[in-house]
Amino acid sequence: MRTFITAESCKEAHPNALNPQSWLQVERGKLPKLSSQSSSSSIESLIKVPQPPILPFFKPVDYVKVLAQIHEELELCSPQEQSNLFLLQYQVFRGMGDVKLMRRSLRSAWQRANTVHEKIIFGAWLKYEKQGEELVAQLLTACGKCEKEFEPIDVESHISFDKVLISQDSISMKGNHTSQYVIFTIGDEKIVCDRQKISELSAPFHAMLKGCFRESLSETIDLSENNISPSGMRAISYFSLTGSLLDVPQNLLVEISVFANKYCCERLKLACDRRLASLVSSREDALELMEYAVDQNSSVLAASCLQVLLRDIPNCFSDNRVVELFIHANRKELEVMVGPGIFALFCFLSEASMNLSSASDTTAHFLERLVDFAENEMQRLLAFHELGCVKLSRKEYDEAYGLFERAADAGHIYSVAGLARLDSMKGEKLLPYQKISSVISSGTPLGWMYQERSLYCDGDLRWKDLEKATELDPTLVYPYMYRSATLMRTENVQGALSEINRILGFKLSLECLELRFFIYLALEDYKAALRDVQSILTLCPSYKMFEGRVAASQLCTLVREHVEHWTIADCWARLYDCWSAVDDIESLSVIYQMLESDVAKGVLYFRQSLLLLRLSCPEAAMRSLQLAWQHASSEHERVVYEGWILYDSGHYEEGLQKAEESITIKRSFEAYFLKAYALADSSVDSSCSSTVISLLEDALKCPSDNLRKGQALNNLGSVYVDCGKLDAAEDCYMKALKIQHTRAHQGLARVHFLRNDKAAALKEMSNLIERARNNASAYEKRSEYGDRELTKSDLEMVTRLDPLRVYPYRYRAAVLMDNHKEEEAIAELSRAIAFKADLHLLHLRAAFHEHKGDVLSALRDCRAALSVDPNHQKMLELHCRVNSHEP
Repeated sequence: MRTFITAESCKEAHPNALNPQSWLQVERGKLPKLSSQSSSSSIESLIKVPQPPILPFFKPVDYVKVLAQIHEELELCSPQEQSNLFLLQYQVFRGMGDVKLMRRSLRSAWQRANTVHEKIIFGAWLKYEKQGEELVAQLLTACGKCEKEFEPIDVESHISFDKVLISQDSISMKGNHTSQYVIFTIGDEKIVCDRQKISELSAPFHAMLKGCFRESLSETIDLSENNISPSGMRAISYFSLTGSLLDVPQNLLVEISVFANKYCCERLKLACDRRLASLVSSREDALELMEYAVDQNSSVLAASCLQVLLRDIPNCFSDNRVVELFIHANRKELEVMVGPGIFALFCFLSEASMNLSSASDTTAHFLERLVDFAENEMQRLLAFHELGCVKLSRKEYDEAYGLFERAADAGHIYSVAGLARLDSMKGEKLLPYQKISSVISSGTPLGWMYQERSLYCDGDLRWKDLEKATELDPTLVYPYMYRSATLMRTENVQGALSEINRILGFKLSLECLELRFFIYLALEDYKAALRDVQSILTLCPSYKMFEGRVAASQLCTLVREHVEHWTIADCWARLYDCWSAVDDIESLSVIYQMLESDVAKGVLYFRQSLLLLRLSCPEAAMRSLQLAWQHASSEHERVVYEGWILYDSGHYEEGLQKAEESITIKRSFEAYFLKAYALADSSVDSSCSSTVISLLEDALKCPSDNLRKGQALNNLGSVYVDCGKLDAAEDCYMKALKIQHTRAHQGLARVHFLRNDKAAALKEMSNLIERARNNASAYEKRSEYGDRELTKSDLEMVTRLDPLRVYPYRYRAAVLMDNHKEEEAIAELSRAIAFKADLHLLHLRAAFHEHKGDVLSALRDCRAALSVDPNHQKMLELHCRVNSHEP
């Protein structure tokens, strides 16, 4: 999800703000130190935590209810309404930050588009969302598969001639005429035309040439005053005979189209428009012809021009002519340009512009148009709130206040946060606190509400509100940062680090890494500081620190001067240690350092992509994988990286093709490993296990480092377990452990458990917990092998370490349900559902509601779950069953 730029007005003011340049001076090899005599203002400036921004997203208080309503409307509405409902669904998922679900909703809107214009808007939007994935499209094309949303549509094929042809066939052909031919004179030139064919072009021509007008008896008719050139008339004559306008230049097509419009020659005009549409290939063409298309009411040509412009977003925003075209067009003109898709168009334009600059004039103008063309309450509250956020970032406070008020009045409770923030900026002390307190007491309290209220109180009250915010929504970043900074200022260093590490244990936030970097810098722990800034640069190479004023790369260079230089051998040794300790952030830092040397970069970027996937950073992982492809040292290595790119994009069969292609060039570990993965995921036949085993064994025979061999042995052990070959599996896991692949403890524990040795299984998982730096998954797995009290304790630990893991909530809810504590069971699930739209949580809660006989609540959860995954078979079955009981 692209980050909304925090408004300067939303940041805490510090009168004694530290000049960042004083921290960037390197003199005699030392950075300035923070001694015990350092001023508190310097420390506070160094670990400054800005207020959380008011996000320009649709954030309903009960997203489950809204998703369920959308799903119900989709079941009942006409096909013409579906694309707008999927657009609303997209906005809900956008507010939740779920990129995968956002894209799926956009794709659904594209698939259900009712007009060619909507098809163009959503297709261009999908292309925009997939920036950086052009290589995936190229590789799919090379494999003979094309992702349609990447491709421009053929506008002509979406517009039918049928209606026009019928109207022409219905023209009466009666009437007397003196000659088969008619001569049109234009100036000194004469154009001989077939009277019958010209009369068939339109009713006016038919009346002129075969009706009761004087011209019907004339062999020569003067057209000199009708703004048609001799060349144009000859082309019209040729069209009347053949129906073709091939090889007619663009300027002449425009002339003919104007003439056709004047004489109501619908078939000729449409042919001109279609031919012009096929010639639009550049921004210049689109801008030149769009004005004509709007003036002549040519929806075909307008659609073609629109497609060229929208598929050039965001580059075309640098062209004022494009921006002004969309900003200044009136409703009638826009209807020609985009048909019924005006709101969707400005949703797309405003979001793309906001991602470039939230405070720009262009963004504000697009959102003003979004407000103008909102057609229902949902659309209006979204438009009001987004424009309010932009006005806030532009310091246009009175306008922002009015917009937030209108959004709140329309039902968007989150907009009250904007009102409270503006009240606070006006110097109000009590009013903002009262407004948020009223929101909290009037309905279901959410984490963001307590986070917002904490800004308007101090001391224990603020701390309590932030603790409550974290309890309700542990994914909110600001509470951890505030607590960490506060503890640091009171010289509770370990408490500060522990607090910021809590969230970094399950959410790799750039802001939190930056704060931890400054904590370590204040402690003069330059090695740890370097680790964090290198991790930041891995995630975002262009990241800027000190509130966006200093490039992270500059700080990295300066801090590195105070850390002992490692050789490549040192780095590899350190990488093995980190990998073994499951310390992924440290591993990222080591790889970043290694990439600055002259060693083969392809392998390192590939290792980096594996780590980023493990850290739930798929976009950064794909970027690293593409860099691995660019830096491949051989053809077979390049092809195997192409396979991994396709595999990680969900194209398993194409990934399998690339693996096989790489093997034909050279047998390698990665090619066999990829083929095993891709085969396992692309085949529905469970009998492929023997082939996967063979492929992994072939991989292990090829040269590779122990990092990857440990993974292969671990995977091979898992396949053996699935096949019931426990001895072979144990052998694989033991070999993996000998080369420090710590995760093999989990597989070995599974083997012990299947042999009914729970004590040995428990011991293996305890060993993994002890050795692994990131061990939430280890606690979760160990919970399966302990007694009930240990299971409960382990799962509570999992929730503390990683509250995004859903299994602990489901387990606790199931236990409560078994003990006939239905309300407590539902509350346990609701606790997690409030901040995570998870199919399994919604499915279980729907089943609990059904068990209680609460059909409406069960149906609501079913519908919301089907918004998350429309094809989930068990969910579909439950929905069908519950729906049949609806009163």
